[in-house]
Amino acid sequence: MIYTVTFNPSLDYIVGVENFRAGEINRTSSEKLLPGGKGLNVSMVLSNLGHNSVALGFLAGFTGREIESRMREFGCMTDFIHVQDGFSRINCKIMSDQETAVNGQGPKISRKDIEVLGRKLDKLQAGDILVISGSIPNTLPENMYERILCRLDGRGIETVVDAEGSLLTNVLKYHPFLIKPNHHELGAIFGVTLKTHEEVIPWAKLLQEQGARNVLVSMGSHGAVLVTEDGQTYKEDAPRIKAVNTVGAGDSMVAGFIAGYVESGDFEKAFRLGQAAGSASAASVELATGEEVRRLGSA
Repeated sequence: MIYTVTFNPSLDYIVGVENFRAGEINRTSSEKLLPGGKGLNVSMVLSNLGHNSVALGFLAGFTGREIESRMREFGCMTDFIHVQDGFSRINCKIMSDQETAVNGQGPKISRKDIEVLGRKLDKLQAGDILVISGSIPNTLPENMYERILCRLDGRGIETVVDAEGSLLTNVLKYHPFLIKPNHHELGAIFGVTLKTHEEVIPWAKLLQEQGARNVLVSMGSHGAVLVTEDGQTYKEDAPRIKAVNTVGAGDSMVAGFIAGYVESGDFEKAFRLGQAAGSASAASVELATGEEVRRLGSA
């Protein structure tokens, strides 16, 4: 089974505003309300690609109940922890000449809530896949990623980590199956600027030397790079698309990669499907459908 963890899920209120002007009253030309958060995005795209997953994480209040309801309506299985203090955040995404986002804070998560998550993770079995992604709210320990991978270490669970900075580098010693920084995040880790596939490859391999088994680097309109544990390197330019909404594109790449690998056990096929899923979501207001991903992948 595939599991995803989202520490701070949200309701994403996505509005279109023509010629958005700060400091003035603006009226929407379109509105959508969707569950959000990196792990939830992975679960939803996996569902679109025909793969079941269980979404884990912390929810609270009326917004938390709405997130869970919408995830289930979407066809995703859920096993959320409902906490008592606060409410799940609402993130407002303004789509105009530029993308603008205002993100909420989220609920307070207690030590007891963290212990409940740990007990849920204890039930995972060898061969299961666990995706941990996104930022950590300030009510959680800064080493939350590390604590989870330490807890799972040696149990045969394939872990996928999509995070920035020390959240990512501190878990490399636990040999995650896959990590997915983007090229800006990869460059920030080593204090370099990376623009091309050739510039990305040696730094991705350095993360591999530090413990990651497979490193997938998303590069937006420049495509992606994958270095694998069997010594292969794959690189590809992004399909030519008109970018509509880049929110969730990286999560879609993770979902596509996992789906492709589960289906084939082949890193190249997983890489191609991940690239197609990321680009298909970037070309859509919502996360890409399975049909959109497969169509782009076969183009």
